Amino acid sequence: MSTILSIATFGAGCFWCVEAVFEQLDGVHAVESGYMGGEVQDPTYREICSGTSGHAEVTQIHYDPKIVSFETLLDWLWRSHDPTTLNRQGADIGTQYRSAIFYHNEAQREAAEASKVAAQKDFTAPIVTEITSATTYYPAEDYHQDYYRLNPNAPYCQIVIRPKLEKLALE
Repeated sequence: MSTILSIATFGAGCFWCVEAVFEQLDGVHAVESGYMGGEVQDPTYREICSGTSGHAEVTQIHYDPKIVSFETLLDWLWRSHDPTTLNRQGADIGTQYRSAIFYHNEAQREAAEASKVAAQKDFTAPIVTEITSATTYYPAEDYHQDYYRLNPNAPYCQIVIRPKLEKLALE
């Protein structure tokens, strides 16, 4: 009997950071870095970084809803980044680093809206996370996939990702 997986798509700054968090959760089968929410077809990383394509760096999460709910994934999203900073996460600045939930159906939209309201109590500044319908997803280039797992000693991984995982009691 095969497992039917659901998809969640989140933008929360650098996709390397987001991928490193979500791939460790029970019930998550795969996490892929990519791009969504822009106007350019088949964008490249260079186009994304220029800020002219309109895309966000996102992670597309394939998960088993019998093991981990979309609401639980949303809880991890709120804890794993600062949803109150517009187009920025730490030193990563630009619209490509915006906080976003791209919903794939009406149930996800409703859950995201309710979760955003509930999460606001944990922040003093307003949450600026956009909640919008999923559009065409473009996988990022191969060298972006599983970045933390394949490059744990890279400076960005040591300085940014590892402390984030330690803060979240992951790894």
